[in-house]
Amino acid sequence: MRAPAAPGGRGHSMAKTRYASLEQETRYRELPAAALRAVLREGYSLKDLRADAMAGVIVGVVALPLAMALAIAVGVPPQFGLYTAIVAGALVAALGGSRVQVSGPTAAFVAILAPITAKFGMSGLLVAGVLAGVMLVAMGLFRMGKLIEFIPHPVTTGFTAGIATVIAGLQLKDFFGLRPTRSPDHFFERLSAMWEARATASGWEFLVGAFTLALLVLLPRLVRRVPAPLLALPAAALLVAVLSAAVPGFEVATIASRFHAEVGGRIVRGIPPLPPLPMWPWSAGGVFAGGIDLKVVHALLPSAFAIAMLGAIESLLSAVVADGMARTRHDPDAELLALGVGNVVAPFFGGIPATGAIARTATNIRSGGRSPVAALVHAATVLAAVLVLAPLLGYLPMAALAALLLLVAWNMSEVKHFAHTLRVAPRSDMAVLLTCYGLTVAFDMVIGVTIGMMLAVVLFMRRMAEVTNARFVETHPSLPGPVPPGVVVYDISGPLFFGAAQKAMGALGHIADRARVVLLRMEGVQAMDATGLVALESALDRLKGQRVTALLSGVQPQPLELLERAGVPARPGVAVTKDIRDALAQAEALARSAPAGTPGRGTPRPTANPTSSRP
Repeated sequence: MRAPAAPGGRGHSMAKTRYASLEQETRYRELPAAALRAVLREGYSLKDLRADAMAGVIVGVVALPLAMALAIAVGVPPQFGLYTAIVAGALVAALGGSRVQVSGPTAAFVAILAPITAKFGMSGLLVAGVLAGVMLVAMGLFRMGKLIEFIPHPVTTGFTAGIATVIAGLQLKDFFGLRPTRSPDHFFERLSAMWEARATASGWEFLVGAFTLALLVLLPRLVRRVPAPLLALPAAALLVAVLSAAVPGFEVATIASRFHAEVGGRIVRGIPPLPPLPMWPWSAGGVFAGGIDLKVVHALLPSAFAIAMLGAIESLLSAVVADGMARTRHDPDAELLALGVGNVVAPFFGGIPATGAIARTATNIRSGGRSPVAALVHAATVLAAVLVLAPLLGYLPMAALAALLLLVAWNMSEVKHFAHTLRVAPRSDMAVLLTCYGLTVAFDMVIGVTIGMMLAVVLFMRRMAEVTNARFVETHPSLPGPVPPGVVVYDISGPLFFGAAQKAMGALGHIADRARVVLLRMEGVQAMDATGLVALESALDRLKGQRVTALLSGVQPQPLELLERAGVPARPGVAVTKDIRDALAQAEALARSAPAGTPGRGTPRPTANPTSSRP
C-alpha cells in the first residue's frame, strides 16, 4: 500500500492543483444566468411575473423607435436594430448578471459603428460584432468585470460627451432633409459634406423634426406615466399624413420611402413582417461578398476591440446605475459573458452590436421591473410588434427619428455635469476630460480613451510623487527616545511607485559622513512596485559601498513580501526589524560597536534579522 503523501509533498501539490481547478470550474459554472438563477432561488411569484410583464411591455414599446432610429444612424435598415433588441436583448437578459438591465442597440455605438458600415458594409459590421462578442466572452471568463472601476471619471465623461456630439451631428442630415453627395468617415468631414449640401434642406422636414422634438421635450412635463416617444412619434406620423392630404407637393422621407426588403420574391417597403431569421453574417453584402477574407477580418480587429471595450464600459456603467436605482447587486463577469454571447449570436440573425442601455434600464426599473423576466418580455414585445405592426412602422418620418436621437444625444452628453466638472475639477482632470472629448470627436473613441488613459496615468504618477514624502528626522512622537549618535532616521511615507520612488530614495546617496547606521522607517509605505524595489535596492547598494548599515523598520505586508522575494533581508549590511523600538535598539548597539574614526567606516554587520516577522 502506498503511503500517504506528506504535507507539502507532490501528492499534496497535485491535490491542491485539482482543488484549484475544481474551484475555477465551479466559478465558471456560476457565471451564466447568475441573476436569473438568483431570482429563482429566492422565489418567483405570480405577482412578480405580472410586474415584470407590465414593465417589459412598456420598455419594449419604448425600444421600438429607438432600435430603428439607432440602426438607421449606424447606416443599416431599421429592422436590424429591432432584431438586435430581440435576439441580444433576450440572450443577455437570460444569461446576464444584472436583474433589471435591458440590453440592445445604443446611441453610444453609433460613433463607432457608422464608420465601420461606411467602410466595410453590412457584412463587415456583423463580423465585427461577432469578433467583439468573442472578446467580451473572454473578458467575462477571465473575470475582468471589476476593471471598469479603474477607468477615471474624466475619461468616461469625456468620451461619453464626445460620442453624444458625434450622434447629434449625424442627425442633422435627416432633421433638415439634407441630401449630401458624399458620406465620409470622419465627423468634421461629414459636417463639411452637409454644409456643402445646405441648399438641399427641406423646410417640411425641419417642420416635422422640430414638431417632434418639441413634443419629446414638453410631454414629460404634462404626461408622466406614458413615455414621450410613444406619443410624439405617432403624432409626427399623423401630422405627415394630414399635410400629405392637405398640401399639394408635400413630401417628407419616411421609413417606408427610404427602406425596402425583398420577401418571397416581392419588394416590401419599410420593415418586413418577419422574425429574425438565421443567416451568415459575412453573406450580408459588402466586403465579404465573395466569402470570408482573413485580411478583412484582420482589418476589422481594431474596430471589434473598440466595440468590445465600449460595450463593456457602457453595460457595466448601466448595471451600476441600475443597482443604485433598484438596490440590487450585479455580477460584472456574468454580465460581460452574457453580453459576449449575445453579440456572438445576434449577427447570425442580422443583429448589430448591443450593450446595456441606461435609458431603457431606467424605464424598466421605474415601470416595476424586478427580474430578467422583464427584459425577456421586452424582447418578446419587440418581436410581436415586428410581426403585427410592421406596415404601420413604415409611416414614421425620418425627421422624427432624427429628433428622437437628438434628444438622446443631449441627455447622454450631460452638459450640466460636464460644465460642473470643468468648474470644480483639478486642472489635471480637466486636461484629461477635454483631451478625451476632443479626440473622440475628431478621431474616434479608441484614440480618445487610449490617449486619455495614458494622460491619466502620467498625471497619477505625478500625484503619487507629490503624495510620497521622505525626510530625515531627529525627533518624532512615535520614537521611544532621542536618536542615538551615529544613527540617522529616514522616514518614508506614501506608496513607493514609479515616479515617486526615485524622489524618496534620492537623499540617501551622501550620508556616509553623517552616520554609521541608517534606519529606514517604512510604516507609512503601504505598497511598493518594481520601480520602488529597484530604487530601494540601489540606495542600499550605495550605503553598502559607504559601509553604512541599513535597518528597515515596520515594513508592511505587501512591500515585505516583495523584499523577501528579491532577497533584500539576506543581504550583508541590511536588516529588517519588527518596529521602530527594535530598530533603534539594534542601531544604538551597532553605532557603539563601530570602531573610532570616520563615522561611516568600519560599521559591522547587523545582528541576525528578527527580520522576517511581519508587522
